[in-house]
Amino acid sequence: MGEIRQSACPLNCWDSCGFHIEVEDGKVRKVDGDPTHPITKGKICGRGRALETRTNSAKRLTVPLKKINGAFEEISWEKALEEISQNLINVKERYGSEAVLHSHDYANNGLLKNLDKRFFNAFGGVTELYGSICWGSGIEAQVWDFGASHSHAPEDILHSKNIVIWGRNVARTNMHLFSYLQEAKKKGATITVIDPIHNATAKLAHHYVSVKPGMDGLLAIAIMKELLEKDVYDKEFIEKYTHGFPDLCKLLDSLTMEEILDKTEVSRDIISLLASLYESGPTSTYLGLGMQRYQNGGNTIRLIDALVALSGNVGINGGGSHFGNTQVGESFNIKELSRQDLKETNRKFSMMTQAKEMMEADEPPIKTVIVTCGNPLTQVPDTNSVHKAFSNVETMIVFEQFMTDTALLADYILPVTTVFEETDIYFSSMYHGYMNYSEKVVEPPGQAKSDLWIWTELSKRLGFFDLFNYTVDEFLEMGLSSLTEKGITLEKLKEKHHILLPIKAVPWEDRRFKTPSGKYEFTSLKASEAGYSGLLSASLPGEVKKEKGKESSRHPYTLLSIHPLRSNHSQHYHVLKGMDKATIDISPDIALERELKNGDRIRVYNDRGVLEGEVKILKEAHPRTVNIDEGRWRTMGETVNVLTSSALSDNGLGSSLYDCVVNIEKL
Repeated sequence: MGEIRQSACPLNCWDSCGFHIEVEDGKVRKVDGDPTHPITKGKICGRGRALETRTNSAKRLTVPLKKINGAFEEISWEKALEEISQNLINVKERYGSEAVLHSHDYANNGLLKNLDKRFFNAFGGVTELYGSICWGSGIEAQVWDFGASHSHAPEDILHSKNIVIWGRNVARTNMHLFSYLQEAKKKGATITVIDPIHNATAKLAHHYVSVKPGMDGLLAIAIMKELLEKDVYDKEFIEKYTHGFPDLCKLLDSLTMEEILDKTEVSRDIISLLASLYESGPTSTYLGLGMQRYQNGGNTIRLIDALVALSGNVGINGGGSHFGNTQVGESFNIKELSRQDLKETNRKFSMMTQAKEMMEADEPPIKTVIVTCGNPLTQVPDTNSVHKAFSNVETMIVFEQFMTDTALLADYILPVTTVFEETDIYFSSMYHGYMNYSEKVVEPPGQAKSDLWIWTELSKRLGFFDLFNYTVDEFLEMGLSSLTEKGITLEKLKEKHHILLPIKAVPWEDRRFKTPSGKYEFTSLKASEAGYSGLLSASLPGEVKKEKGKESSRHPYTLLSIHPLRSNHSQHYHVLKGMDKATIDISPDIALERELKNGDRIRVYNDRGVLEGEVKILKEAHPRTVNIDEGRWRTMGETVNVLTSSALSDNGLGSSLYDCVVNIEKL
């Protein structure tokens, strides 16, 4: 048995678990849960355990690489840094700093990963990405409604009489909430799952509601109509603490119940059941990420927020509309770490449409791309367009641990450390409010270096080393400086390993919202200020069209691309057995219609791309629904994102990955 060291999970996940790491002979031997962590309590998922496999993999990149005549050759760190620095200098002098694009995602939740912003701001400002493929629509929607996306403390669920899990497979993506669900059920709470696919969480529930993909907002409208008709909504909250209620009433009056039932494909009895659950609260609503990944995604989240507000479940124990919990990330001094004040200029591309904007960019054109904390060639929608854009850029530099789809296109690959080979603070702005200290426990293989080391070395060559001339601890203290008046210090965090941040356990209980009006806004003033109408609507998905009877069309099925069970997005596909095979889940009606059985090979296609795989017939799912887990690499056959659209959500800050129609054929 080796030495046990405390650490934490870096993955961009709801749970942000505490780890116990077994280290022997300078190697990570095992990753287990930290039983002293107040929320995760020693339980971790397979994705966390697989970080040991990832760290020790023989496939790790361990030396800097440069592409010469189409092939990668080893290059020294000194030469790589000199050439990259000279490239950045030349591009800035000739075209301006905005000719550099920083393409990134959120593969690592480390506090010090924010130092990439510090580097690019000190460089003068580059072309940055805005929005989020993952959850951007929902966050912005709740900013319009509440002023921020804040959730209740995990244990508050035990105050709920009714719990609605809307579009979130907790068993797969939020295992510690699943534990709380089990406890709440034992205490008598009623659990309801609303989802197009009958998932593992639905097995725990008292009620399962199958809704047509993309029609969740209309379902919320139907429930609100019933609450108003029965006169059982929270009149005091509406009158004193909300703005725009008459506009909501006009919307509800504009639709008949029959129209809604037809579009959602939900029965009238189900509407009455759901209305009774919201009427007899406190009722907590846990929202998933999938239903805001449509062109009407922001409006969908806003309509469910409106239902929560109308029914009197805002700012009370056991209530809440739980999507993100950004008050966690807001606790840190990100401003001091990122130094936005240094930026002289910048241009922004949407994370979803970065490929199109790269190819169309002028004054200046994009000449150099630096990719960190992401694998855009797998994860960004409309992969074929992404491949074209990244293939045509003059210079691409990728920070990576493995030869990913994106790294294959690079001119320079810089090998970087894993979580166990660097020190950082980890947290998640999605669920609980604990931050976790994770100290370096092993040396990295070969010449792999941390992102911070690379930024520091580049800063020396670009003339702003003074901004990076700090130790790791000094940077961590910088990030924690906003918390010192609360008695939270790096020294105390090192001692305890996990500390609860000073955030509200029940947001909005004081009825003070962060909106322009200071009230909950059914009609958003912030949206109006940004050029949107601000009104709630009965908007429908862009691609998902209502099929009439058995009438055929070119693309009759809705494609969902949910998170894989064993990998956090694309991060583990290459190190775990069996993940290179594409499984295509189909609803039972499709199997019957197309005479398909388990194991048959089919191709799924639309105008953007084609993917092949083996059929798995779902036991229960909404009719005409297809699912393919996201994250599979192109080099393993194809990624599901060859099929998905890069269209933006209605509020401009999210993706429309689920707003996707396809056809299939047997091979």
